[in-house]
Amino acid sequence: MAKILIRGGTVVTMNPEREVLKGADVLIEGRRIAQVISPGSALSAGGPEVHELPVGVHRHDVDMVIDAAGKVVLPGFVQAHVHVCQTLFRGQADDLELLDWLKLRIWPLEGAHDGESVYWSAMLGVAELIRGGTTSIIDMETVHHTESAFWAIDSSGIRAASGKVMMDYGSDVPATLMESTEDSLRESEALLERWHMHDDGRIRYAFAPRFVVSCSDRLLVRVRDMARAAGVLVHTHASENRGEIELVQRDRGMRNVVCLRELGLVGPNLVLAHCIWLDDEEMAILRDSGTKVVHCPSSNLKLASGIARVPEMLEMGVSVSLGADGAPCNNNLDMFCEMRHAALIQKVRLGPTALPAPTVLEMATLGGARAMGLEDEIGSIEPGKRADIVILNLDAPHAVPAEHVDVVSRVVYEANASDVETTIVDGRVLMYRRKLLAFDENEVIREATRALRRVLERSGCLQAATRGGALSEKW
Repeated sequence: MAKILIRGGTVVTMNPEREVLKGADVLIEGRRIAQVISPGSALSAGGPEVHELPVGVHRHDVDMVIDAAGKVVLPGFVQAHVHVCQTLFRGQADDLELLDWLKLRIWPLEGAHDGESVYWSAMLGVAELIRGGTTSIIDMETVHHTESAFWAIDSSGIRAASGKVMMDYGSDVPATLMESTEDSLRESEALLERWHMHDDGRIRYAFAPRFVVSCSDRLLVRVRDMARAAGVLVHTHASENRGEIELVQRDRGMRNVVCLRELGLVGPNLVLAHCIWLDDEEMAILRDSGTKVVHCPSSNLKLASGIARVPEMLEMGVSVSLGADGAPCNNNLDMFCEMRHAALIQKVRLGPTALPAPTVLEMATLGGARAMGLEDEIGSIEPGKRADIVILNLDAPHAVPAEHVDVVSRVVYEANASDVETTIVDGRVLMYRRKLLAFDENEVIREATRALRRVLERSGCLQAATRGGALSEKW
């Protein structure tokens, strides 16, 4: 097993005591954290000099030493709702509300994907995520070519729970994405068998029915049973947009979360993205069932969907995490943006103490780990946990001065993705000194650009992309 020693950093552990250790060392052995050794003081005490090596560690035993003196060492971020298959469409669907965004742009583009374009879209997304310190994702693909995304995730080294989107219902779903219930279930089951727990559990499967609007009750019930039998997540959207809720009410006679409860889907293995327009009954259902919620503030703002009542959900005991959603509705996959937006928009609603920095950082780390069902494996820097770690260099004008400033506040309110120097997943260094090591970044950029032109031409969206601006046609 390879040994990596991260030396002398300010380690934001996110352990149960929420310790911040200055001048601490983190020893990685293989895929896991072996030791976290502090010189004996917390950050508030100022911290002594960095000692030579941790007890029991000899210089000749260590394969790599990373100097983290003056830097911040964090648990890797967990983005609990992304669509890496959509990264190719960044900038192709701006200034539209959700349902227009889907029908006029995203669904035609997704329906025009081929296996190669899905692969390069996923690689492009993963490159951005790793560069920004995200080490784990819950990902939702499109209807076809999901295997290509899994190959990209596998080769990149990121941790992921991913799944094929399922769409078997709805008059507005394009023919390129509409599938039969049995085909959807059969393909999903095959991907589950092929990829779940791949690479010692780094890659897992998650059933991904898109949302109630485009899924039949029969499909959702079968997904419920299959997911529970396999012990995997169900990842879907809910209550993102008022128009979406009106569609569900007209069609099913009830609101989104109530519908999911009636179908037996709510529970600890259900991950719901957005959950903006919840009434009190729905919030109680989420709390009582242990259903996980993913807050996507930048996407919600850009699509004008609304502001989720996150502080209220947290106060009730609902588990809430963060995600960037997809590149066409954000347009970044940057957890620092999500943390900052998550904190600031609640202050406008509820005052300056709403959703403080420590709470937001927990949502970005342990909250995401809980959504994945991996809180005992990732989300904090503790011995025995998986070695998913990022190192930030905050010695830059936008993050200085550092003295007498809380380090967690610096991370949430000052830092940005370009401050991430090193990203480690499962004990494997994926980025070191801002250089991606697992794949050729230039190749990804070049091939993604080529793939976009092909998809635009096939989708019929090339003219609109050339023209620019929002489309006038309405849902």
